[in-house]
Amino acid sequence: MNFKNKVHGIVERIPKGKVSTYGQVARLAGNPKAARAVGAVMKNNPDSKRIPCHRVVSSKGEMTGYTAEGGVKTKKEKLLLEGVVFNGDIVELSRSQISG
Repeated sequence: MNFKNKVHGIVERIPKGKVSTYGQVARLAGNPKAARAVGAVMKNNPDSKRIPCHRVVSSKGEMTGYTAEGGVKTKKEKLLLEGVVFNGDIVELSRSQISG
């Protein structure tokens, strides 16, 4: 399985109300230094209903790299609707990040 398919499979399993970081996804996909590559894979997401790329955030919990209409504002709105906990514009990773 190639890196892109691994990333899609990992992101597909992030449950509603939780997030993962780009670095965490990269590590789980077998390449811990490929956080930017995860971002590139998410940017070209072929199926956002199946692969919820809005649930991937920066290592600091920041909203970054969302190319859907409305950009990061839409990303935050989706996460709030799903129950992700924020402090201002930053995800509280201690409460909303998946383990692993």
